[in-house]
Amino acid sequence: MRYSKLFPKTGKEVKAESLNHQLLVRAGFMDQLMAGSWTLLPLGWRVITKINRIIREEMNAIDSQEMLMPLLHPRAIWGETGRWGSAQETPLGAKEVMYQFKDMHGKEFALSFTHEEIVMDLLRKNIFSYKDLPVSVYHFSTKFRNELRAKSGILRGREFLMKDAY
Repeated sequence: MRYSKLFPKTGKEVKAESLNHQLLVRAGFMDQLMAGSWTLLPLGWRVITKINRIIREEMNAIDSQEMLMPLLHPRAIWGETGRWGSAQETPLGAKEVMYQFKDMHGKEFALSFTHEEIVMDLLRKNIFSYKDLPVSVYHFSTKFRNELRAKSGILRGREFLMKDAY
């Protein structure tokens, strides 16, 4: 692609908290919407796409299977593992980092910050014998974490792309 067609153009002056933040914004790889939330611009998205392609090749080479899991999770599935509540309420509680909310019918949901509960639900529904094992699945998805300090450049964000394998 020609530089004249590139969106956006590179910048010179950038207010940034860290060097990596400053360089990535100046080079036109990403733009910060708010603390912990980023827009991957065309150059940044091309880098992520290439990295994901390499990871997919390696995961497929070890017979792992790619899938896509939902980002919206019902409270019930998190209640089974005791992670819906706060760390003070239950040893495994994750309420402090989990975005939780109710829909218009009063049902409680969370935005994913991990998918262990979803995978365990899938396994218990689909693994009937030791002959069904081993199984390896992976996915790329957006994750959401209510970070206490979402101000460390591109690290410790509130929303980020992650690859999980189970």
